[in-house]
Amino acid sequence: MKSLKKALALLSLIALISFTGMAQTGAKFGYIDSNEILSLMPETDSLQKELKAYADYLDQQMSTMGMEYQTKVASYQDNVATMSDLIRQTKEKEITDLQARIQAFQQSADQDLGAKQAELFNPLIEKVKKAIADVARENNYNYIFDVGTGALVFYENGDNVLPLVKTKLGIK
Repeated sequence: MKSLKKALALLSLIALISFTGMAQTGAKFGYIDSNEILSLMPETDSLQKELKAYADYLDQQMSTMGMEYQTKVASYQDNVATMSDLIRQTKEKEITDLQARIQAFQQSADQDLGAKQAELFNPLIEKVKKAIADVARENNYNYIFDVGTGALVFYENGDNVLPLVKTKLGIK
């Protein structure tokens, strides 16, 4: 345990020395909140509406399947006393098969929705990344930290490059 603490202390010291060395070489640091810039882009609203419409469609399909399940269960419960063993087993299998289909659909729908979100938003994210890279090069930044993703919890003496990126993207 003591060796682990010593190793962590040594790594911290090395990181501090490296960071201090970079600061002394005139490295220029900036920060941006990528979530904020994405929310300000005009395309975001229409993409979110499209994604919501797709999610609503999937929810409607799930609701339809759920209603079918409820109907089959209610019918089974109402008639189970008068069913022969063969009919009862067949109805039970129908219900369990439907339940399995519903679960499979839910998993597939979640994955599909994630893929749709990536399909819609990845071009926008790439556009923002390019604008950030352009601003960094044009203004001689060595590092720009994205505080919107939680990649950095503390920053001081950095420049917020959000206004420069907004200008680059034509956002007022």
